Amino acid sequence: MDSKRWLLALCFFSASVFRAGESLGTTESLKYTCKTFGSGVIKAFRGSPFYVRSNCPFTFARFTHNRVECDITIRRGQNGLLNLLEIIINKVKTVVQNGTILVEKKSISLPYDHTYQHIFQYGIYTRLRSSLLPLSVTWQTAAGGGLVSVWVELDQELSSDLTGLCAIQNIVDNVEQLVEEYLISDVTCYLQDLLPPFNPLCSEFFSHALECLMFTTAKYITLCDQNIYNYEGNNEVRCAFFKEIALMCGRSSRLWDLWRTITNCAPPTCPGQLVYVEEGSPFVPSCSNPDLRLSNLETTSSCVCSAGEFLDDNFSEYQCVSLSSCPCVFNDRIYSPGYIRTTKCQTCQCNSGRWQCSGNSCPARCLIEGQFVTTYDGKRFALPGKCTYMASQGPNWSIRAEFSSTEASLKAVHVQVFQDSYTFTLSKVKVGEQEITELYQSDQLLIFWKSSMYVEVHTPFGLKLQVQVFPEIQLYITPPTLHSGLISGLCGNRNNDTTDDFNTSSGIIESSAKLFALSWSLGDCRENIPNPCINTDNEIFADEKCSVLNDPDGIFARCHSYIPTDQHHTACIQRTCNCGNNLQRCLCASLGSYAKACAVLGAELGDWRRATNCTLNCLKNQEFSYSVQACNSTCLSLSGHDPRCELDNSPTEGCGCPEGTYLNQEYACIPKGQCMCSHSGGMTPPGPVIIDGQQCLCEDGKLHCSKDCGCSKGKVCVHCSESAENTAQKTCGSLSKPLGGNATCESGCYCPPDLYEDHYGRCVPRNNCTCVYSGEVFGAGELVKTDCKTCTCVQGQWSCESKACSGKCQVYGNGHYQTFDSKWYRFDGHCQYRLVEDYCGNINGSFSVRVESVPCCDEALTCSRTIVLDVENKVSLTLSDMKVTRQLQSGWTLEQEPLYTIHTVGLYIIVSVPSKGLTLIWDKHTRITIELHPYWRNKVCGLCGNFDSSEMNDLQISGSAVVTSPLAFGNSWKTTTPPCSDVTMEIFPCERNSYCSAWAQRRCMILKGDTFKDCHLKVDPEPYYHACVQESCSCEFEGKFLGYCTAVAAYAEACSDQNVCI
Repeated sequence: MDSKRWLLALCFFSASVFRAGESLGTTESLKYTCKTFGSGVIKAFRGSPFYVRSNCPFTFARFTHNRVECDITIRRGQNGLLNLLEIIINKVKTVVQNGTILVEKKSISLPYDHTYQHIFQYGIYTRLRSSLLPLSVTWQTAAGGGLVSVWVELDQELSSDLTGLCAIQNIVDNVEQLVEEYLISDVTCYLQDLLPPFNPLCSEFFSHALECLMFTTAKYITLCDQNIYNYEGNNEVRCAFFKEIALMCGRSSRLWDLWRTITNCAPPTCPGQLVYVEEGSPFVPSCSNPDLRLSNLETTSSCVCSAGEFLDDNFSEYQCVSLSSCPCVFNDRIYSPGYIRTTKCQTCQCNSGRWQCSGNSCPARCLIEGQFVTTYDGKRFALPGKCTYMASQGPNWSIRAEFSSTEASLKAVHVQVFQDSYTFTLSKVKVGEQEITELYQSDQLLIFWKSSMYVEVHTPFGLKLQVQVFPEIQLYITPPTLHSGLISGLCGNRNNDTTDDFNTSSGIIESSAKLFALSWSLGDCRENIPNPCINTDNEIFADEKCSVLNDPDGIFARCHSYIPTDQHHTACIQRTCNCGNNLQRCLCASLGSYAKACAVLGAELGDWRRATNCTLNCLKNQEFSYSVQACNSTCLSLSGHDPRCELDNSPTEGCGCPEGTYLNQEYACIPKGQCMCSHSGGMTPPGPVIIDGQQCLCEDGKLHCSKDCGCSKGKVCVHCSESAENTAQKTCGSLSKPLGGNATCESGCYCPPDLYEDHYGRCVPRNNCTCVYSGEVFGAGELVKTDCKTCTCVQGQWSCESKACSGKCQVYGNGHYQTFDSKWYRFDGHCQYRLVEDYCGNINGSFSVRVESVPCCDEALTCSRTIVLDVENKVSLTLSDMKVTRQLQSGWTLEQEPLYTIHTVGLYIIVSVPSKGLTLIWDKHTRITIELHPYWRNKVCGLCGNFDSSEMNDLQISGSAVVTSPLAFGNSWKTTTPPCSDVTMEIFPCERNSYCSAWAQRRCMILKGDTFKDCHLKVDPEPYYHACVQESCSCEFEGKFLGYCTAVAAYAEACSDQNVCI
């Protein structure tokens, strides 16, 4: 066995071995609490409370769990309150002292989020929650400084190595002797033995707590006397003790409503319009997060808004407003309720803190920029070879894209409308052999130069083209709306369903972009566009220069909220890498593609060309502008009606004339008084002239004659020439090829009339013609199942029947997501996020799946994930630490109905909820797969997308129709509880460990190599390869981190789903 196959086998063993299913039990969630409050009361995890009067530092709790060490230290000051709380988890030190919180000696603000821990406001308290341990530490800060109380909660069985004050139990005699073991040496401190006098307040208070405390009342009275002794005037010490007892007895006790009156303890003061409640939500419903239904949290002392109101968290004054008065936020700006925000393609209105947006009103467009194609429905892919392709075709029209043989860029665009052909090459446009220098019009179309860079084509039936002819040819196609369902080619079929965009010329949907593109090639096509980059110097240049797209403070930053840069950044690197000699030209073309996409949405970037050294030189006295107008901009347009003025006159970049001047035939800008006049017989200079015996005057570019003779409104007669008759090659393969694929006859051997050459070289009747799918030949009548379609080979083409398709979403490693609609993106947040749910902003829902990354101990990587599955508000299942725990909601028992099942299959845990058509598969580490019944199509939301068959709107911000970057999208789906700060910048492993990048690329080439070659035509390895490289870039962590094996196993399973055995 060679080394690669041995490594692959190891990965399967560690990440994807399956065997017969076994049922798996669940455990109820556990919680152990240790508290200290007042001037020295200690309530350990087990045992009765005791009192310690000392200003010495003590070990409060120390233990190790899964090789992660935890050490918590406390110390009290002279006023009885804690003046030091020190928490060390996995060598990260957090210190609470003098009213500040320091993490690794740096002061922080809340909420604070670290790879290993989160610190946030929890009611009137502050809480630290560990990401590595099932641990939280909560404290209350006194008004004058110091800590009133601290408690530690563990959601697991207590460790056998637990030490510290929290470990003490069964105190019988001398407390001092027991606690001295955990005293940290300090020559300036003391440990005091108390004999406090009787305090009447304690007796009165506990006379109302007899029903609650019963036989332990005397013990608590003693603790009360000890707590108050010498601190009678300290309300913080006194009230902290009484509050803990009241909370212990609960709302149903007599003490609950009396204790503040008896003890004269005033409730805390809340900021702004917030009001104090003894038991309330620890997190205030706010304008940005009004829905706290997923919390399932305990109540606690808190400052909240009045019923029906929400905290306006966009301002710092703690104002409470109704939901309808909540403002909205976009691109870091705040908008008042009712504000209408408009872009070129969408209108959004601020309603109850959320943007309610219209659908995308901009027409669908296909883009061919370099080797990258974006279909009408928005699917993006790269072409495999520098060939000629059928870009798009419909009834009576076709568009062919011809690539250069030397560079991965277009050489020419060939357009046929009815019988006329038009050719677009670098800085040149022709109809037949006639060159179009400004404008061409016939009954079938209008062609004109929009600027020095762009030429536009408009047809009466709605087909529109914009061709960039300088400095590089790029193509933008807007299809006619009436031809939906009749369109095919590289650009897809324009049906708003990205899942069938790879519909080949033979009528079957391929999984491989390569096979799809090759099916639309005209003639033989070799794969000669390399991916990835093969020139190291080019790669360094591209990597450095393309990074300007991602710069948060750069020239392109103002568009980041409109269009994510990830795909454009990747395309920029690949286009520039494989450019050839003129790297700067390819770089500028790539940057221009992003700038153009921004301009379509109305995002103004400013002079990006000057900022990126991409300026263009203009002919003669023309000037470059980002807003060149075509209407009435030339001398010819002055001669009569300008048909360009009837069209959408959106500005375009390029060279044009300054205001007040017009472009003449020599491409110079002149005043209109110097413009020549056009007429049916040619051109005439300014001044009086006799034409056809009539006295005329050429003035300001327009001819004024005594009698109107010739064409009115500048019209001329044009005659369309007939094209030669086409002949097609008589093969079964040609039956599915586009009509323009064989425009000329070729010499060769052909089958007799009514017979066609099949893929085996035999001559057969048309009904016996073979078909091809994924490189395999199928006979007439044979069936192929692809995705959710069953296709039959009929007369050399595929006839397919569709059925409802289940959805599958997965996440693994350091934030690699594949949505239900097959959108890939990266997001590795440190909060808890909604993976999938059916609430989607509504109160009524039946399930939700939340996910949170669990970091590794040794490095800032994700080593596991915690998953929380809530079903019908009846049960919560938590998958964490390689096991499942269950929490039942009040009033519901498992005996009522079999709501879910849990099994182990190999190394996986599988949770199934049959009534919801939901299956959750977890590998006990980072990989999670969610499978949904087709019923849920377009009814779910979250990080897994909306399951509507279109990947274009998968990155849709929660509560909005705005599609944005993976970073903003991921942040929008974080759960409302506990509070957590947004991720503002993601540094992925290859960026953090650049020296590992080449090593990782070589290692992950196993996915593109011979080991998986049988799968390449069924499942595109590219997204899995890129994920694998990121997972493998932590080369120093090799052996401890399962990222590489998880990535390889993910591709292997995708292959298995397509019946490819590796």
